[in-house]
Amino acid sequence: MTSSRDAQLKKLAAEFGLDIAEHIRAVPRHEVAVEHGGQLFVSGQIPRVRGAVAVAGSVGADVSLEEGCRAARICVVRALIVARQSLGSLDRVAKVLRMNVYVHSAANFTEQSEVADAASEILYTLLEPHGGHTRTAVGVHQLPKNASVELDLLVALGEAEAGPSTF
Repeated sequence: MTSSRDAQLKKLAAEFGLDIAEHIRAVPRHEVAVEHGGQLFVSGQIPRVRGAVAVAGSVGADVSLEEGCRAARICVVRALIVARQSLGSLDRVAKVLRMNVYVHSAANFTEQSEVADAASEILYTLLEPHGGHTRTAVGVHQLPKNASVELDLLVALGEAEAGPSTF
């Protein structure tokens, strides 16, 4: 049975060329997600689609604000895919507690919060009413693989609610 949240994630992922069935793996020596103490910590996600970084470069120089926002959306969808693969269903997410967003920024770029807003909007919409969260958005000089954005999530867990299937 697939929940409404999982079905919405599947549709959203497809819009970005992602597949929720794809197993997102970490490199050796760290985990892509760790469940502990009723929380799930999701490692940083970059805007990788089909094995390649979809949005690379410095926002405000190489990459427009709009493309930076697209990168943030891809990152948060990937983080939600990781959460779903770790938990079995997004229905186990009781609340998004925190999101940290790192924006590979040009020296004069100051709209990191607008880039992060793109990811926040997805959390609010997909996990309503539990998508509200605390957040930090910072500009950084460089990110892995020259990615434009990286973000991580911390979510509180609950029991999956039984509900009607959308499939």
